[in-house]
Amino acid sequence: MHAILSESLSKTYRSGITGKQPIIALANFSVEVAPGQIFSLLGPNGAGKTTFVKILLSLTHPTSGRASILGRQLPDVKVRERIGYLPENHRYPGYLTGEQLLRSFGQLGGIHRSALRSRINPLMELVGVAQWRSMKVRKYSKGMMQRLGLAQALINDPELLFLDEPTDGVDPVGRKEIRDILLNLKAQGKTIFLNSHLLSEVELISDRVAILDKGTLLKIGTVDELTSVGPEYLIGIGADLTEGFLHEASALLLKLSYTSDSISAQLSSTEELNKLIDLLRKYGIEITSIVKKRSTLEDSFINLLKKEVVS
Repeated sequence: MHAILSESLSKTYRSGITGKQPIIALANFSVEVAPGQIFSLLGPNGAGKTTFVKILLSLTHPTSGRASILGRQLPDVKVRERIGYLPENHRYPGYLTGEQLLRSFGQLGGIHRSALRSRINPLMELVGVAQWRSMKVRKYSKGMMQRLGLAQALINDPELLFLDEPTDGVDPVGRKEIRDILLNLKAQGKTIFLNSHLLSEVELISDRVAILDKGTLLKIGTVDELTSVGPEYLIGIGADLTEGFLHEASALLLKLSYTSDSISAQLSSTEELNKLIDLLRKYGIEITSIVKKRSTLEDSFINLLKKEVVS
């Protein structure tokens, strides 16, 4: 069973105004999310991320294609009992305390009062807002509101969690704490679907990442697959390169650039790497380090979007 499955999912918003072009929010979008994964969906504003989440939550319906969550074909209102959702820029009644807010959401979700009594305190401890349980929500900072929102999304002990910008407005220590919470939830077997503009955060915890632009899936894979730049190595050296070394490297067609203390090498295989190492040793050039280079997820994301604009 897939936690999330979409098959050729499309959504077009049509205007009632004559002559106005329809907006294609999703175009033949297919994706699979296995249970127990942290899956991140990335894309610029207007890419279709929110539309996809709304379809999965049965808040809107696709124009074509189909989707399912937790093995239930959508639309299915009943499956909402098994999911949690933290929307971006959520707003809560300011006159409620944090504890009252969680109790209200739990009651709206049909959770029995006795279960709520045993669930609210541990949840507030988990997300780090227990000391503010009796404070009115209107006095909460942005970071405190995000923590409270995460507790709200967890109040029904969901199997599948949708989080839209969960660390927005949270300080670096708080972001680390939330990452640890999400990894702990994953260890419990929960599936987490994450939308975030903080790509450095996504990179640290995601099992798989999909990049969406203008409703179209551009690329999907693990973080390593998306950030691989090919066999490129940075080799630290402890001496200047000699004319003889440079001549032989050129004869071997090795693609090198260098400074006084390092070589950047674009190599096609480990065989070429070994040839380069042998050549350095031949000329007595000390090797201080060898690191396989990789780009960040942010680099890969921006480069992919740039290619899409050019094409």
